[in-house]
Amino acid sequence: MRFVVFGAGAIGGVVGGRLLQHEYEVGLIARGEHGRVITTSGLKVEAPDSSITVRPAFVVDRPEEIDWHADDIVLLAMKSQDTIDALSHLALCAPVSVPVVCLQNGVNNERTALRRFPNVYGVTVMCPAGHLEPGTVVAYSTPIAALLDIGRYPDGQDETAVAISAAFNASTMESVVRSDIMRWKYAKLLMNLSNAVDALCGPGTRGGTLGRVIREEGIAVLRAAGIDFASQDEDRKRRGNLLTIEDVPGHPRVGSSSSQSLARSTGSIETDYLNGEIVLLGRLNSVSTPVNERLQRLANQAAHEKWPPGSLSEEDILEHIEAR
Repeated sequence: MRFVVFGAGAIGGVVGGRLLQHEYEVGLIARGEHGRVITTSGLKVEAPDSSITVRPAFVVDRPEEIDWHADDIVLLAMKSQDTIDALSHLALCAPVSVPVVCLQNGVNNERTALRRFPNVYGVTVMCPAGHLEPGTVVAYSTPIAALLDIGRYPDGQDETAVAISAAFNASTMESVVRSDIMRWKYAKLLMNLSNAVDALCGPGTRGGTLGRVIREEGIAVLRAAGIDFASQDEDRKRRGNLLTIEDVPGHPRVGSSSSQSLARSTGSIETDYLNGEIVLLGRLNSVSTPVNERLQRLANQAAHEKWPPGSLSEEDILEHIEAR
C-alpha cells in the first residue's frame, strides 16, 4: 500500500508526514516553492512536542509524473475549489480502480470524484494544522494529530477503508470506519460555516452571533432538503478530549483553513463549497439563507482583493444584512 498525497498543504502535509514517520510509503504532489523545498530538504512537520523532517518516496508537481502502482491510494487534500482541476489531471494517468480518499472540507468532493473513479471514500477531517512556510507544516494537536473517520461514498465500508483506517491509527492519528460517513461530513459542514467568520473577523469571533445565525440557517436548509447529519452531542462524544491543541514555538496559529488562505494571499478560498453549499441547498429547497450568502460573497471578495484575515468586524457584517 502506497499513499499518494495530492495537495501536501496543512492537512495533506501533516497526514502524509505522520504516515512517513511511521514507515508507510508516501509520495507527494506538491506545487511551486513548497514542492521544491521538500525535494531539496524534506518535509518538516512541527508539533508542540517535536520537530521532524521526513523524506517522501517522491515529490512531483503533477500526477502525470508518477509511475503508478497497482496498490496506490490517493489522498485528496487540496481545497475544494481545486478538486475539479486535480481530478481532471488524475483521470488522465491513474488507474481507474485507484481508491480516491477525500480528506477535504465540504460535501461535494466525493460526488465530483465519483464521476471519474468508482472507488471513492469520504473522510471527516478534524486536524488542527497549519501551512504558511514552504517545506513546513504544523500539527497543533498532540499526542493525537487528527481524527480521520472514513467510509465509502456514498455509504458502506470495505477492506480498503479498514486498511486505510488502520494506517491512520498506527500513525499518531485516530480513525473509525463508518458506513454513514456523509452524515458526519454534513455535521462537519455545519461547523465549517464559521470558517468565513474566522477569516473575515479574526480569531475568537466564530462563536458569536454570526456563527450562531449561519449554523441555524444551515440546519434549516439540511432539514428542508431531508439530509441527515450527526448531532452536536454525537460530535462532542466522538471528539472527547482526544485533540489537545497547544502552541508550537515559532508558528502562531492563524486560524481556520480559510484564514490561512487569506494569510497566504492565495487569491482563492473554499467558501463556495462551505457557506455556498448551504446557499445552493437553500435555493433548491426555497429556504432563505441571507447571512451565509453575505459571508460567501465577502469571503470571495476578500480572497480576490487579498485582504488580510480579520479585515472586517462582525457588527459591520450584521448591520449590512439587517439594512437590506
